[in-house]
Amino acid sequence: MDAKAILRYARITPRKARRVTDLIRGKKAKDAVVLLQFMPYRGADMVSKLLRSAMANAEKKNVADPDEMNIAFAYVNQGPTMKRIMPRAMGRANVIRKRTSHITLVLSD
Repeated sequence: MDAKAILRYARITPRKARRVTDLIRGKKAKDAVVLLQFMPYRGADMVSKLLRSAMANAEKKNVADPDEMNIAFAYVNQGPTMKRIMPRAMGRANVIRKRTSHITLVLSD
């Protein structure tokens, strides 16, 4: 049985979020929580909170012991991009893309 948690519209670029999820994929949930706690990346806090949510979902559904479950799937998809305009010299403008992510974690026994 699986337990799942999804974070949608996270204000982090998918590339930066994937850097964190790639490191915890396949590990035990308890080990991943400790690993995320000491990661220097900004996305580690978001993924850590999401992992604790998935563990709470597993406990609530009485699937298995959340500490003994493995991270089966951890993937990041691109969400919508907010576009902002930055004025430049001589009447020109640059587009600033503020990217978002959809982060999904699946725990299985």
